[in-house]
Amino acid sequence: MAEAAAKTVWKISQGHLECPICCCLFKDPKMLDCLHSFCLKCLEEMMSKQKPGAEKITCPVCRRETQVPDGGLQSLSSSFFLSSLVDEVKQQEEVLGEASIPTATCDCGEGKEVIWRCLDCSDNFCQECRKAHGRFKSTKGHQIISLGDWQESKMPPAEHIKPITRMCTTHTDHPLCLYCDTCDTLICSMCAAFDHRSAEHNFLKIDDTIGSFRLDVDIILQKFEKCRQRFKSTENSIERARNRLQKKLAQARSDISAQEEAEIAKIRKKAKLLTKNVDKIGQERDSEYEKVLMHNRDQMERADQTIRAVKDLMSQADDFDLLELKPKVMHNLEFHKELNFKPANHGPSFIGVKCQDVVSDADLGEVCVSEKWQFKEVFGEECFGDVEFQGARGVACFRNGDIVVKDTELDRLSLISSTGQFKASVPQGADCHELEAPWGVAVTDDDLLFVTDKKKVKVFDIELQFVREFTPSVDDAEGLLESKLRGIAVDKQRVAVTDIGRGVISVHNLDGSLIASISNNMVDVDDDFAISNTDRLIFTNHGEERLLCVDFKGNALFNVMTLLNGEQARPSGVLCDDDGSIYVKVETDEYEGDVVQKYDSNGAFIATVAQGLYSALGIAFTPTGDVVVAGKISVKIFERV
Repeated sequence: MAEAAAKTVWKISQGHLECPICCCLFKDPKMLDCLHSFCLKCLEEMMSKQKPGAEKITCPVCRRETQVPDGGLQSLSSSFFLSSLVDEVKQQEEVLGEASIPTATCDCGEGKEVIWRCLDCSDNFCQECRKAHGRFKSTKGHQIISLGDWQESKMPPAEHIKPITRMCTTHTDHPLCLYCDTCDTLICSMCAAFDHRSAEHNFLKIDDTIGSFRLDVDIILQKFEKCRQRFKSTENSIERARNRLQKKLAQARSDISAQEEAEIAKIRKKAKLLTKNVDKIGQERDSEYEKVLMHNRDQMERADQTIRAVKDLMSQADDFDLLELKPKVMHNLEFHKELNFKPANHGPSFIGVKCQDVVSDADLGEVCVSEKWQFKEVFGEECFGDVEFQGARGVACFRNGDIVVKDTELDRLSLISSTGQFKASVPQGADCHELEAPWGVAVTDDDLLFVTDKKKVKVFDIELQFVREFTPSVDDAEGLLESKLRGIAVDKQRVAVTDIGRGVISVHNLDGSLIASISNNMVDVDDDFAISNTDRLIFTNHGEERLLCVDFKGNALFNVMTLLNGEQARPSGVLCDDDGSIYVKVETDEYEGDVVQKYDSNGAFIATVAQGLYSALGIAFTPTGDVVVAGKISVKIFERV
């Protein structure tokens, strides 16, 4: 038992009671403005090494500066709670036989009984020495309490029988009983009657003040937690951008190599030069991301240091100490207003290569430093191919490049090849394997086509053969509105469905078993949505002109207005990339055509990546990363450049 207690005492002293400078138990600890404490002697040695006449001392932990008081380092605030804890550790060590038994007589050599304790010096005094201690200019402001009160104060807080009586430094025979909010200082009744009697002084009971103080600190600490969450979200976004950059760099090198092989004899040297250029840009951009990360981490580390110091202070100091330190604590907690997390800039995360035939001294290609999509081909328009659309709205793509198109006017689900040739359609009818009124379409990574059809979700294979079906909502439950399924989205493991009849979004395993059901009346007929690989649902609200995001519990993560040229614009189709980026189709007037905008995973606008879509509704990714757009009478494909 004794050995275990000794280990506990040593663990406490290591964690809280060692001076960061000398690594020994605190001796006369003094607190700097940053709330870090050090032995007075250690601070004096630090100060002696500075230039003569220096008015500030730098904290060796956080590097923040503290103005040295007129009375010198001795006048800095004393860490009474640390002194008390050090004395407690020493007392426990004495009980365990690890220290000599302290003398009960004063050190003055007169053999007089010790009856007083100086909290600033951590020394015991007899009555005569106590009077002498109060006469010296450097020590007359020290806090002195009776030895009995001090011994009681060293018990754990839960075992306190009565609070410590702290005496006023000005009126030494009067206890501190009030707090002057105007002067931010503890006062006694005599101070209140004479020194703080004017109308501008507002003093309160200590209990009332400490309660309000603790509440203010709790509120600010909660704000710090929100800062921490923003930091984490920004850091994740930056990491995803960096990962995307690496993928794009790899793809760029691959494109360069392909072109290099086609022009082997002429272009090998130019290919190396271009690769070097790509790598240089990639390294420069990655270096910028690293700088942003380090800046944000440094900001958070500084905030964490302040929080740790405040939390230690709030949990270990008594009420008197806290109120004496209130100005410094609140000043330090103002630090959260200075936190400035640099956001993730996703623009530089894109890098590609636009290759070209090389003749004479022409370059192999050029580095594309921003993401854009260019028109590639169109199906259905001007009788191109053998397909015709009247209301192409929903699209999805299989791994072989085949495209599924939902035509709301023809009420038809068609399969066309990557060259625009009609291949098959799902029959319409009352049979369970047929479709009655299909709406939303989505294809999984293993080529399963999910279709919303009135109250059911039906599943087909790559040849549009029926596989299975499931019902997202329990039908005909008393008091429930009629189910009306519309949008659908899938990822590698899940499928999500919007039910505009009942105002819910349900998330299922691919076999149809329910994972979560979210009440949400923001989704309408004209809206689309997607599943992010970070367990989020991103959807558009066409009528309210907003882009929204919720988690699988229905908690709103962001809700932003979609704008185009500074004006509100109506969103419809939405996609999520592997790196968490969000692509949204936004409507404009008929002359300019619709556009596709890119947002980061936190809903912040990045750039417009495609224009001139005209009456576009649904959008989907092809296996090669191109984008398929359903535009009523046509299906267009845009490739990234």
